Amino acid sequence: MMQKVRWGILSTSRFAQTKILPALQRCEHVEVVAIASRDLERGRAVAAAFGIPRVHGSYDDLLADPEVDAIYNPSPNHLHVPWSIKALEAGKHVLCEKPIALTAAEAQTLLDASRRHPRQKIMEAFMYRLHPQWRRAVAIVRDGGIGEPLVVQSLFTYFNEDPDNVRNQADIGGGAVMDIGCYTISLARLVFGAEPRRVLGLIDTDPRFGTDRITSALLDFGRRTSSFTCSTQLQSYQRVHILGPEGRIEIEIPFNAPPDQPCRIWHQRGDRIDEITLPVCDQYTIEGDEFSRAILDDTPVPTPLEDAVANMRVIDAVRASARAGAWVNVDGDGAGTP
Repeated sequence: MMQKVRWGILSTSRFAQTKILPALQRCEHVEVVAIASRDLERGRAVAAAFGIPRVHGSYDDLLADPEVDAIYNPSPNHLHVPWSIKALEAGKHVLCEKPIALTAAEAQTLLDASRRHPRQKIMEAFMYRLHPQWRRAVAIVRDGGIGEPLVVQSLFTYFNEDPDNVRNQADIGGGAVMDIGCYTISLARLVFGAEPRRVLGLIDTDPRFGTDRITSALLDFGRRTSSFTCSTQLQSYQRVHILGPEGRIEIEIPFNAPPDQPCRIWHQRGDRIDEITLPVCDQYTIEGDEFSRAILDDTPVPTPLEDAVANMRVIDAVRASARAGAWVNVDGDGAGTP
């Protein structure tokens, strides 16, 4: 029989139901055996809908379940670190939603906890990195397909003014840069294979919610630069451009790649433009299987937790820059200095 990791889901959120559960149930190496909800009746309804055998009325009860090997933590941002640490202490492997923490310092706390539990795997769930379109784009860059990559430009926007939505609640880690700007920062670091030296950020804050509704930033990687705009109150759109002196790459749906239709990227070198079509796949399914294989084979996870801490350092610096109205260095302690 094919080996499987027994998973528990630490939430009955809409995201868990629409994205995570359907994807994990298509995995080769995943068996979803339990789900937890503070509302037991809601938990039972979700479990019945997805054929999940066990329901727990609290997160603690799920973590105490001896039949659960790994948990998925799709909770609101302020619950990522505390519940991920509790899961590690309970002997569970952890796949936690992005962003991994509210600050780089909090992310470091999680990294320190993970080092006390070296047998447990833990990873930030940046699923986009595992999609074939990104693996192809990075391979083109690494193979010299655009010359030296010098510029990355990203847009990621949507419109949501629901005050009850967690993305519009500042005290629990809402706002554009935390929800989606984290992707634009992550991809620039991925493409360049480096960390930015300093950043310049500009934030427009919603007076009702106290969250950033539009954030733009410039990331200085030395000779290379990345710029992005992310927003929770603009027309829904996403696109990434990667440019070098000999070519460019354009990614049509870089982040929310659809699980039911092919994806396209364009590679231009000189006057020639090749349209590359990637077959239908679910990036959440790929993520679930690759994380499970790391558990089964006791191999490193696709993206180490150190990367999550580094990403949070840049997010901290963008916010510090916006407050200061000046360039801010990306410091190792995550505080950022002018």
